[in-house]
Amino acid sequence: MTTSIDQAFVKQFEREVHEAYQRQGSKLRATVRVKNGVRGSSTVFQKIGKGAAATKARHGMVPVMNVDFSTVEAFLADYYAGEWVDKLDELKTNIDERQVLANAGAYALGRKTDELIIQALDAATSEAGTDTTGLTKEKVLEAFEMLGTNEVPDDGQRYAVIGWKQWSELLNLPEFANADFVGDEQLPWRGTQAKYWLGTMWIPHSGLPKTGNVRTCFWYHRSALGHAVGQDVTTDITWHGERAAYFVSNSMSQGAVLIDNDGVVKMRCTEV
Repeated sequence: MTTSIDQAFVKQFEREVHEAYQRQGSKLRATVRVKNGVRGSSTVFQKIGKGAAATKARHGMVPVMNVDFSTVEAFLADYYAGEWVDKLDELKTNIDERQVLANAGAYALGRKTDELIIQALDAATSEAGTDTTGLTKEKVLEAFEMLGTNEVPDDGQRYAVIGWKQWSELLNLPEFANADFVGDEQLPWRGTQAKYWLGTMWIPHSGLPKTGNVRTCFWYHRSALGHAVGQDVTTDITWHGERAAYFVSNSMSQGAVLIDNDGVVKMRCTEV
């Protein structure tokens, strides 16, 4: 086996890990504010308050909005996912087996990315309904009203991440799943398991926090959460002669933070 073949394996493996992470590793990274290339152990996200317009006299001074500016700090942490690859394994020549290992590392880091974002979401304090029912129409509409009252923009950047039990409950709502209400193109079982409804992209997720039989779901605006990236997913492959194997190390440095509490509403739902 020549050195060039080894290098081809390394380069292709690195590419496959990165592509798998971008494709299916994280479901929530694209739903929040992202700051890439962070240097240091933390970074700052800007939070800008609301401004007020006013009139002015002829030749008078233009009124100042007096917008409140504040910052929120996100701290980064390092995460790793590694595995040994024996030199005689079929991974050298079998693309399917190599992709299995590449996907495993990418998905592990992707789950960690979502875990960081969900932890930041869970720091919010606004809650719709009670935790004694599932995801009912009444609970959804109450959360919808809370976002509107908080003047959260209805600009196509709202997201709702719910558990699979709650997704099943929504399928029982005609307003969510009936073509007479939403049209044939917005049926939730067509294409990927995500659906645009009430000006929001609804996404089922298996990693939401659960205490006892209560699952916490979240409805939020993209600008309410910040995700900081010091190092994106990177793969390092080194040869260990004493083991006659390669060690594949996937790593990343990331953090997440709640920026605006008004932009997130929790929906705590009973799972029976």
